[in-house]
Amino acid sequence: MRILVFGAGAIGSLFGARLAAAGHAVTLVGRPEQVRAIRDAGLQIVGERAGLFRLPAETTIPPAPPPDAILLAVKSFDLEAASGAIGRQWADPIPLLLPQNGWGIERTVRRALAAAGGPGDATVVLRFVHSVPATLEAPGVVRAAGTGTLVVPAPRGPGAEAVGTLLALLGSMGYPVEPRADFDRALWEKLLVNAAINPVTADHGIPNGRLVDDPFRGQALALLEEARRAAELSGIRIPADEAERRLWSVVRSTAANRSSMLQDLERGRPTEIEAISGALVEIARSHGERLPHTERVLGRIRARTARPRAGSAASDGPGTRRPKAL
Repeated sequence: MRILVFGAGAIGSLFGARLAAAGHAVTLVGRPEQVRAIRDAGLQIVGERAGLFRLPAETTIPPAPPPDAILLAVKSFDLEAASGAIGRQWADPIPLLLPQNGWGIERTVRRALAAAGGPGDATVVLRFVHSVPATLEAPGVVRAAGTGTLVVPAPRGPGAEAVGTLLALLGSMGYPVEPRADFDRALWEKLLVNAAINPVTADHGIPNGRLVDDPFRGQALALLEEARRAAELSGIRIPADEAERRLWSVVRSTAANRSSMLQDLERGRPTEIEAISGALVEIARSHGERLPHTERVLGRIRARTARPRAGSAASDGPGTRRPKAL
């Protein structure tokens, strides 16, 4: 299949390399520094299933026939612009794969496609969640810090055949694919883990594995409990012991990984805090409730994203910033 990977960051590049290794014709669209590095020296995957991949790379959608599918791997804050670019480029629907963190992802994509003149409702969209850890170590160099699972909605209804084709495409990357009939619950399970891990690791500049230590452990658990409450308000009940088991399982399996939110802060870029913590706060407020721990860490990450960088926050080693109380 001809695959366009729109968003060649850590996950987009890693998934693009895995798709290319499976024999698909992959083109990457990414930031100028990433594209230059890949054009000059190839895409280097280090760590799990390391290799060097020579892939076409562009900074904008290339003027070519439509691909068979698009892996839209931009961060949630870039989804509207990226979906609009796709809608302006091609009038016919192209199946989309969406691996983003957060809530309301499919709605954002369909609305932006339609606003740009594209086929919003007619587009086959496959949202999936994953536990694959990846770090962009340098332009053109991605560390696969371990393996993971892809959780997908079980195919059903009129679009089941088209979704089945996309599931086979995902399976070709070599990761276990887990279809779930209760995919909304799976989305909440991932959102709870993201809500507990990402803000704390980003706030303190620590890898995921440090969350087992206090005070980070207590902060993560406080955020997890508030995320569970937001899930309950949305009609999804996830018991505390189940949520904690899943959290610590992910922390252990990605101990060396630096969360995507931390990587974004270190590079002075926007983060997905609005699609994760911001979404939880809004859900609670819509039911007349507050999530005080989540609100405080949301405010801190917002403030750090809005400030101009004075030097590099990444120059501080893991855990060098003084822990703050949630």
